[in-house]
Amino acid sequence: MTGEALPDTLARALARVAEQAGVFGQTAVFFPETGSTNDDAYRLATAGAPHGTLVVAGAQTAGRGRMGREWHSPPGAGLYFSLVLRPEGRPTWNGRDRAIRLLTLAAGVAVAEGIERAEGLRPALKWPNDVVIETGDPRGGRRWRKLGGILAEASSVGAAVQFVILGIGINVRADAVPPALAGRATALEVELGRPVDGDEVLARAVAALAAWWAHLEDGAFERVLAAWRALAPSAWGHPVRVSTAAGPIEGVTRGVDATGALLVAADERVWPVTAGDVEWR
Repeated sequence: MTGEALPDTLARALARVAEQAGVFGQTAVFFPETGSTNDDAYRLATAGAPHGTLVVAGAQTAGRGRMGREWHSPPGAGLYFSLVLRPEGRPTWNGRDRAIRLLTLAAGVAVAEGIERAEGLRPALKWPNDVVIETGDPRGGRRWRKLGGILAEASSVGAAVQFVILGIGINVRADAVPPALAGRATALEVELGRPVDGDEVLARAVAALAAWWAHLEDGAFERVLAAWRALAPSAWGHPVRVSTAAGPIEGVTRGVDATGALLVAADERVWPVTAGDVEWR
């Protein structure tokens, strides 16, 4: 599998943040169109691609989100990229398993920071992997339009994680939002009402990801959780319905626990939710 060198504008944007990004993006490949950047990054990782390898695509024909949902990825309308992360080989990393469980939350914080630093727009986060714009609801309460998503996929041998592929999609132009999701999704240019420098957003997000990955390596888990909670008001006091293997749970959110599980108060107890489809009421 071969790709191309990064477009000049993206290469320059990454060069501007190289000091903050460290090894993130030092090795990078670009595909004008591909099936999925996560699949490409997985193949590269299996072939020995180093920690921090960045895969970027101009379009995806088989982009996916959480629970196998399609991620609409038309040419030039959004940012579609993945990183190869290698937690193994760091024997002094205490709490590695917990760090991997918190990776999606940390990545959400990083993406929100990257967007704000590049374009001045401060998104919110919604458990477990959505980057959103919060809006008012005429009936009261909160509603959100999805701006981006995060998908972390690990490769393990036995109990040992060999690498994690972290995939990110961010809607930039209005045509990144499929008609079926009109009203439930949005894009940077829609929210800002002006053109957006997608290369700068991607570069700033990669630099922020490097910083939050370092916090995970250092075991600064409470710092990660505090930053995520500050950007995720929906994680406390919001009614939800969670579909789980054991059946549906209907209750009210009560934050996240130390491992990043969503806490839902229902039936006079608090349930930790680590997987399942969450319907926000």
